[in-house]
Amino acid sequence: GFANKTLWPVLHYRLDLAVFDRRAEEGYRRVNERFAVRLRPLVQSDDIIWVHDYHFLSLAAELRAMDVGNPIGFFLHIPFPAPEILAGLPNAATLVRRMLAYDVIGFQSKRCADNFRRFAIEELDLVLEGEDVLKVEGRRVTARAFPIGIDAAGYSKQAMSPEARRAMARMEKLLNGRQQIIGVDRIDYSKGLPERFRAFERLLEDYPENRGRVSLMQVAPPSRSELDAYVEIRRELEELTGHVNGRFGDLDWVPIRYMTRSFQRRVLAGIYRSSRVALVTPLRDGMNLVAKEYVAAQRAEDPGVVVLSRFAGAAEQMPEALIVNPHSAEGVAASLQHALTMSLEERRQRWQALFDRLCEEDAASWARSFMDTLRQVH
Repeated sequence: GFANKTLWPVLHYRLDLAVFDRRAEEGYRRVNERFAVRLRPLVQSDDIIWVHDYHFLSLAAELRAMDVGNPIGFFLHIPFPAPEILAGLPNAATLVRRMLAYDVIGFQSKRCADNFRRFAIEELDLVLEGEDVLKVEGRRVTARAFPIGIDAAGYSKQAMSPEARRAMARMEKLLNGRQQIIGVDRIDYSKGLPERFRAFERLLEDYPENRGRVSLMQVAPPSRSELDAYVEIRRELEELTGHVNGRFGDLDWVPIRYMTRSFQRRVLAGIYRSSRVALVTPLRDGMNLVAKEYVAAQRAEDPGVVVLSRFAGAAEQMPEALIVNPHSAEGVAASLQHALTMSLEERRQRWQALFDRLCEEDAASWARSFMDTLRQVH
């Protein structure tokens, strides 16, 4: 209850969807306490503990109460909001104080790390030492961005696997020379899917030469389907799909293909490779690895283009993508048109810069960077 109905919406800037329930918050605390109780007997003196994501914000505080003095790091995979947003969460100050029991707190983006430090300084009166170290009762806590990466080289190989090749052959037959825009997201109000469908409709309105020539394929497996907000999003997406397809569709062309099923990673790599544009436009996202996977799956000789929301953490690492405001249908449509008509030379230049950075800042580099920092700090 507290994780999905309170923390998730608040951390994604959606106070209007958050449910504030003291019993749910107490349940969250008990889960963290129980986890610590089970973990404590397993901890050896030379162990390093690395905790992940918003379900365990207070786990270190529970472990410290049990006299665990080991290095404990934490990484948040989703956004951390601006202080004025987080302040709307009852007991926000208490929760952040408990987070400060960690030695290193990692975030997906510089913006999120800045938000956390600002809250600690403005709401808890802590002192910042240097760029990213907070002084907490005689201790020093590092709060820094550690942008997560992917196995870029490995994913590139998956894009050439037999499964990927079969998927590409099917897509090429289906597209029959047309271009495809691909979106891959869980159904979630943070992903901006209704806004995305409206931007694609605006593309067909403002640039009619794309009618019959460009389609949007949206892969959107359901998540948390028992929550009312998700049921409403799914209904809205189905209505928008019907509206756009009914308005613009033709005998041999369907503008939007909307699928609420998932695909194996290798099949998805083949779909990425067959698509001219990746449309990655969350309203708020910690990182978003779809943008990175799409880049890794491309053919160097004829790569596609990423259209990326400025509110995704990935935007900090991927300036060569076309950065957009997902709330502006006109702006997204214009960037889609730019991507669809971009010269091969420009596509290659943008892709090469993105791919080189993906390989340099991959998943292994991310893990090493975090663990090295944790060892040094402790």
